[in-house]
Amino acid sequence: MTSTDAQVEQGGRKAPALTDLVVITGLSGAGKSTAMAAFEDEGYFCVDNLPSEMIRSLVELFMHAGSKVERAAIVSDVRAGSYFEGLAPILDELQASGVKVRVLFLEAEEQTLLTRYQETRRRHPLAPHGSVLEGIRRERRLLEPLRARADAVIATDGLTAAMLRRRLSDQILIPRTAGRLAITFESFGFKYGPVRDADLLFDVRFLPNPHYEPELRPLSGTDERIVAYINRGQALERFYAHLHPLLDYLLAQYLAEGKAHLVIAIGCTGGRHRSVAIAEHLASRYRGGEGYLVDVTHRDIDRAG
Repeated sequence: MTSTDAQVEQGGRKAPALTDLVVITGLSGAGKSTAMAAFEDEGYFCVDNLPSEMIRSLVELFMHAGSKVERAAIVSDVRAGSYFEGLAPILDELQASGVKVRVLFLEAEEQTLLTRYQETRRRHPLAPHGSVLEGIRRERRLLEPLRARADAVIATDGLTAAMLRRRLSDQILIPRTAGRLAITFESFGFKYGPVRDADLLFDVRFLPNPHYEPELRPLSGTDERIVAYINRGQALERFYAHLHPLLDYLLAQYLAEGKAHLVIAIGCTGGRHRSVAIAEHLASRYRGGEGYLVDVTHRDIDRAG
């Protein structure tokens, strides 16, 4: 396969070639699935846990006349076992044939990875019956040559999904549409600390607090009864009357400036009622808007108290 073969005459027109191939690899537990989801949101054709030997065949399919895949992201890592060992030669072969391939390498410190494995209770692929720590260290040694050739290396220690998305946007991710702004509305509780990566932060602790109503306390801000309580005396509607015009103006300015990702944090005391209701409302209001890719996350919604 040559670079000339990448575009085939079809009805007098050239079929679109694969213009961007990203191979996502790195340490197990470092966030490869989260990264793949970010690429998928931007319109990439995504495949998880693909043995390296199959990458060549998949790319050949993408290069055939009539293929509509122009951008693809493939996760290939040690889960493929012995098949993974051939990844580096495959990358060399693809680059030599004219395929634009980039490598994203995700990593994290040992303690971060150990904590993530403890939380998920999963076994390490290189130590299915032994020490997770030994598996991590063995994997790090095995992946060092790939890390050295990576186009982007991202350490995910302390990164939320929104923060990782921003790093990807800044370093390697090509947006589906020029001028598209990814907005994350994130609710949180001040009692658990502020959101570290917020571009804009709104404190909504002045609104009526459902926490002090025993029958409402177990509910969250996704429940209409909570929304109705916060809106007592039209308090919420009055707040939105000021907030909507402000955000309409700011988002348009950020979009015009070419900003790729924006985190808007909304905080109340515990992060379960008021901030959740408002984050959900704002996500619903701006979702589907021209130029916006909207996500919503609730950092502290499941915390007790």
